Amino acid sequence: MKSKTDRGSSRLFARLTMFAALWWLLNGADARSWIVGGPVVLAAAAMSFFLRPERTWRWRLAGVLPMAWSFLRESVRGAFDVARRAMRPNLPLNPGVLRISTRLPAGSARLLFAGLISLRPGTLVLGFEEAALQIHALDAGTAVEAELRALEQRVAKLFGIALRAVGEAGP
Repeated sequence: MKSKTDRGSSRLFARLTMFAALWWLLNGADARSWIVGGPVVLAAAAMSFFLRPERTWRWRLAGVLPMAWSFLRESVRGAFDVARRAMRPNLPLNPGVLRISTRLPAGSARLLFAGLISLRPGTLVLGFEEAALQIHALDAGTAVEAELRALEQRVAKLFGIALRAVGEAGP
């Protein structure tokens, strides 16, 4: 079993390698760039230990493929919806601001959820209120909330989070 020091060294080496590879991708084979790149890579690796969130989440393989499929499907569906609305401007809109309580914990999962909402055509996250999101929607009908709940469930599955039922009190 690895000691805590060995795990820390492995993480430091992995981060140094990742930031060095990123620098190399951005600057190519220009050896002179490492005059600046060396200190930048060292500083980035060191800061990544101080700036990381308290709890890090790992994606679950069982959630990655459904999320990727869903994202692709929703992107195509949204593109057709936008094209339809552009070609037929007389289609009715029901714009409004929704307040959706999320059951996802604060941090990476909730931020990804908000980002995915804003990537959907016709929706934009306006702000956060504790465990709720304010969302502007071009069509603020009841179907939007159901679609957002399904998206929330896919994000939870991606992060391996068990969500309690809507309206159920937390611990």
